[in-house]
Amino acid sequence: AEGHGSVVKLRRRVRGYNPGMEPQIRYTKTSDGVSIAFTVMGQGVPFVYVDSFSHFLLFWRSPVYQPGLADRYQLVLYDPRGTGLSQRGLTEYTGRMPLMDLEAVVDQLALDRFVVFAMYNQAQGAVEYAVKNHGRVAGLILWGGYVRWDPRERTLLSIAETNWEFFLQSIAQTFNWLEPAEVRAYVDVLRQCVTQEDFIKILRAGTTANSDLENLLPDLRTPTLVLHPKELTIVKAEAAVRLASLISDARLVLLDGPNAIPTGDLAEPTLRVVTEFVEEVTGCEPRSELPAGAFRTVLFTDLVGHTAMMQRLGDDKGREVLREHERITREVLKANGGTEVKTMGDGFMASFGSVTKAVECAVALQRAFDEHNRGVGEGAASSAPTEVLSVRVGLNAGEPIEEDGDLFGSTVILASRIAAAAQGGEVLASMAVRELCSGKGFLFADRGEQAMRGFEDPVRVFEVSWRT
Repeated sequence: AEGHGSVVKLRRRVRGYNPGMEPQIRYTKTSDGVSIAFTVMGQGVPFVYVDSFSHFLLFWRSPVYQPGLADRYQLVLYDPRGTGLSQRGLTEYTGRMPLMDLEAVVDQLALDRFVVFAMYNQAQGAVEYAVKNHGRVAGLILWGGYVRWDPRERTLLSIAETNWEFFLQSIAQTFNWLEPAEVRAYVDVLRQCVTQEDFIKILRAGTTANSDLENLLPDLRTPTLVLHPKELTIVKAEAAVRLASLISDARLVLLDGPNAIPTGDLAEPTLRVVTEFVEEVTGCEPRSELPAGAFRTVLFTDLVGHTAMMQRLGDDKGREVLREHERITREVLKANGGTEVKTMGDGFMASFGSVTKAVECAVALQRAFDEHNRGVGEGAASSAPTEVLSVRVGLNAGEPIEEDGDLFGSTVILASRIAAAAQGGEVLASMAVRELCSGKGFLFADRGEQAMRGFEDPVRVFEVSWRT
């Protein structure tokens, strides 16, 4: 009972914890047939967070969960093989296995451009993935990373082979902001993360050549943030300095304190640095929560012919085209003050505090895609666009319901239905948007009343003129 009460107290310390938003456990298979457990929470820029010593369901309920990320991004958590809810009982463990775990989750979710936050030994897989998939990873964040690391030289970790219980107690004690009862509660969580046998296999793999990043780092072109607590004892700060120095586009931030994880006193400074980095590498501001009853204009986009295009081009080429579609959309949203609520692969949902800004953004989107399409087939340059992108846009205004960063309600549903009623290259808006833009200089053409699925009465829609 004492342990349970301590964990409850710890939850309250974690900004962003929501007891009503329990992670949904999902599974995927790696290329070598291992089952990997993962979950997805929140909306916004995809953010893949992977710990080396993991049980995401228990971490969500305890202080290890990285605070605030699900408030800002589409947070993807997964347990690497041998840990948490993923397949246990490892017969072997090599340095390439973190890569296979990451690939399985990313491919299952069909993520095209995302940020990876990798803890400790998971840096190997994250860096290797970024090198192999240049451009797909928008940014890489490494915590507790190193270039070469022989765990036998670290007294704390060498204890794991001889005294497992003392090792778990020692790991928990590194969270020096925890009270004694909270340490006991957290040790109970650690026991459920991994068995001694699996952990030793993972630990020993760190001594092999496969865990050496040195040969990979010169080929890494992904913007990288190296975060490291100055007083961390498990991996010294000198290791982080060397790691950052070998990456061509890296920045190093040394945080005050000894905490082994980005929580406690390090939570807020870590979140601030991470948010600035993600905004820089993706061009997207983090989502912000809406006050209750806030009036917003909701914008939906949809890429026409997406399914046929993917079938015609195949996955790799199709993803390249989708990344260009996402780049254009996000750049225009940012330039016009839009907040990306979520992406559906072939479309976006965004919100605006100003109806004028929303309509200006819709016009700017169509002009940006029109400019892209005029470049198709022009010249032989490798950078020239190869596919026409036909996008339809729908707008509605009202007071949507905000919950866990997503928007719901009739305002949102109608905006989606209006977008679906548009043709490629069109912007359609509701009567509410039309009336609120009166005298603002926009040209609207009455398209009459149209039946919308889920709405009893026909809805009057207006086309927004954007061609000059």
